[in-house]
Amino acid sequence: YIVPEYFRWPGDLSPKLGLKFTDIPNGLAALTKVPGQGWAQIVAFLGCYELFVNKPVGDEPGNYGKGNLGLGFLGPVTNPEARTKKLSAELANGRLAMMAIIGMLFQDGLTGSAWGDWALYTDSPLRSGLMSPGYNTLPEWEKPNTGFQGLTGDQ
Repeated sequence: YIVPEYFRWPGDLSPKLGLKFTDIPNGLAALTKVPGQGWAQIVAFLGCYELFVNKPVGDEPGNYGKGNLGLGFLGPVTNPEARTKKLSAELANGRLAMMAIIGMLFQDGLTGSAWGDWALYTDSPLRSGLMSPGYNTLPEWEKPNTGFQGLTGDQ
């Protein structure tokens, strides 16, 4: 999502089809524009990488013997406490990244834009012009105390 906004490879993606890299849209729209043979090449490359380059070491899942940050020259993390801390941080960051990409895919699916331009989402119930029955029923000073007033994130 991020890289194609700033960089596109020069030249042809498919000379036979007359398709250039710059013709491929960003986001979910790219799924229908890239030819099937291109997707097959991507899957074949990733499959070869998984089968022949990244071979697990021992019984520990995800341990490929590549050292700290997957860079062999940094050396392995041998301290068990540091290893557990780094693996926990990697799991947490991976989960955060998964939530972020799902949010971006959801925005793209609703708006048709990779960056979720909500001006393009014309089916939104917020655009109906109708007020909900509970909207603005009490003046601000009569609303019940929620206990969150003045805290970060208070609306």
